[in-house]
Amino acid sequence: MKVFDQMTGYGHEKLLFAKDETTGLKTIIAIHDTTLGPALGGTRFWNYDSEDDALYDALRLSKGMTLKNAAAGLKMGGGKAVIIGDPQKLKSAELFHAYGRIINTLGGHYYTAEDVNINTTDVGHIKAATPYVTGTAAVSGNPSPYTARGTYKGMKAGAKVKFGSDSLEGKVVAVQGLGSVGYALCRYLREEGAILKVFDINPAVVQKAVSELGAQAVNSQEILTTECDIFAPCALGAVLNVSNVGNLRCKMIAGAANNVLVDAATGLQLEVLDILYLPDYIINAGGVINCAEEITSKAYNADNVIKKVDAIYNTTLKILDIAKEKKLDTYRAAEEYAMGIILKSR
Repeated sequence: MKVFDQMTGYGHEKLLFAKDETTGLKTIIAIHDTTLGPALGGTRFWNYDSEDDALYDALRLSKGMTLKNAAAGLKMGGGKAVIIGDPQKLKSAELFHAYGRIINTLGGHYYTAEDVNINTTDVGHIKAATPYVTGTAAVSGNPSPYTARGTYKGMKAGAKVKFGSDSLEGKVVAVQGLGSVGYALCRYLREEGAILKVFDINPAVVQKAVSELGAQAVNSQEILTTECDIFAPCALGAVLNVSNVGNLRCKMIAGAANNVLVDAATGLQLEVLDILYLPDYIINAGGVINCAEEITSKAYNADNVIKKVDAIYNTTLKILDIAKEKKLDTYRAAEEYAMGIILKSR
């Protein structure tokens, strides 16, 4: 594990490895870039196969947060944290208190919030030990509904370009992952008349989508290869690479998961295949917009958040215009747009 080489490769400013023996806490906090302001990004609680996998996730996710926050027009830098272990066994108020104390040592250079396996109750426990937390139940609340709304708005913008209309009525959307964001996205889609194909590792939530939303259940292999208009990855990242995108039978990719593509080469390959990829950190920024409102505004205002989240529609169109004008794939167009904002501030 050549940590400093990896930090250089991704362009990180700081990495913090910390643990608490009493609670079993093991965490990695990655601060990627603070040009625009203190780093903001959620904490992910996951039972990684190895510490190398945890570091890889933290590095990629935190860089993605830098790009996401910049593209969303936020005065926040990018960071992310992971807690290593089984959340079903390790979660406790004491663990989150210990984690909050670790965040406190960074002196406000990093703000955290909800992510995979972290909810508002957990955030409340972290808040008891540090002020550098957002997405609290008493103020902005769970950011997931805003993530889903922004993803939906971005998907509609992509449909306008790809299909000639932003209506999703009758479009077949294959949704991978039915967590709080994925399921909320399915509700938006169903309300507009989209046809849903769904997969999740939890059979109960799949059955719920079948019963409540009229979705068709598919298995883990089929979700990547099923025929559809739009593939919406809403689980974990790195699901698409140059080897498997050739098996896709969709016309557009638009999901809420972070870092869906393994690398830039995958984005280029999708362009070759004429599959429109909507960069995840452009369309899934609704949650972080909500969290930033809690940090940067004197008084949290949900109406302001909704306006900013709905603007993801126009930001998505802007990225697609840049890609067309400069003859870039959308992966590179989005990165150029976000980095341009950061470089102007340096």
